[in-house]
Amino acid sequence: MSALPASAARTARAYPLPARPAAAPAPRLRVVRAPEQARSRVPFVIACMAVLAGALLTALLLNTQMASLAFERYELSNELGRLDQDRKDLVAALDSRSSPARLAEAATALGMVEANGTGWLRLADGSVQGAPAPAGG
Repeated sequence: MSALPASAARTARAYPLPARPAAAPAPRLRVVRAPEQARSRVPFVIACMAVLAGALLTALLLNTQMASLAFERYELSNELGRLDQDRKDLVAALDSRSSPARLAEAATALGMVEANGTGWLRLADGSVQGAPAPAGG
């Protein structure tokens, strides 16, 4: 059979045994700190909600103020139209009262008479110019 003795045949293998790893050194123990607590997100969420609430409140106040000013503008526009119409009415009344016929009627009602002639007084030398005549009445 083989030239190897029987005891050697038992120990001989067809493939080599893997090398045994060297003995691992004993693990070194060390003290570690406790893990830090994760930061809470509550303050960030509250800050975001506060910014959102502030923006919504600001928008509401601006909208309310704009509506109030629009109403006030509408009221002032109506008052301006009413005052303009009153002015036009007063100008028309003044024009009708200042017509020559109405002025003659008002003067007659006050007891005034029509002048027969007109004259002018010159202040530089005190002379009278024109043909003044006494009013008949």
